[in-house]
Amino acid sequence: MPKKMDSQQIEIIGRNLLITDLLRSGVEVARPERDRGVDLIAYLDKDSTFMAVPMQLKATSGEAFSVSKKYGSFPDMLSVYVWNALEIAEPEIYALTHLESVAVADELGWTRTASWREKGHYVTTKPSGKVRTQLEPFRVGPGRWVDRLWSAATLRPTLR
Repeated sequence: MPKKMDSQQIEIIGRNLLITDLLRSGVEVARPERDRGVDLIAYLDKDSTFMAVPMQLKATSGEAFSVSKKYGSFPDMLSVYVWNALEIAEPEIYALTHLESVAVADELGWTRTASWREKGHYVTTKPSGKVRTQLEPFRVGPGRWVDRLWSAATLRPTLR
């Protein structure tokens, strides 16, 4: 393995870890042909039921959590954070909707910062114990994805 990988390589590895996790949970995966903010679509198609949830992937070789106002137009899209993507045996994966991400940011005081007010974005690359505690309910892995997808899909607005 190369000593230093670039961000595209890390994203590819993170995406493949995520896809493996989803498939091991019985969740199907589709990849959009064009990148318009949705990196993957996770879906269930069993027993005459179809449900799909768009995903935005954030993969890092370390640990980073960010929240951005720009994803507010996709309320049920899951922002999926793959931490320690290069540690194949020990990656951590968290999946939050935009509303959940903003609620975490609000609890941490990030929505009261100049960065949030002026740029609509906040990021930490060194998550504190408090950040980890806030994110723990959103940690996912094999066997937890189906419930996570259903809870995200319930936030979907009704189309008229």
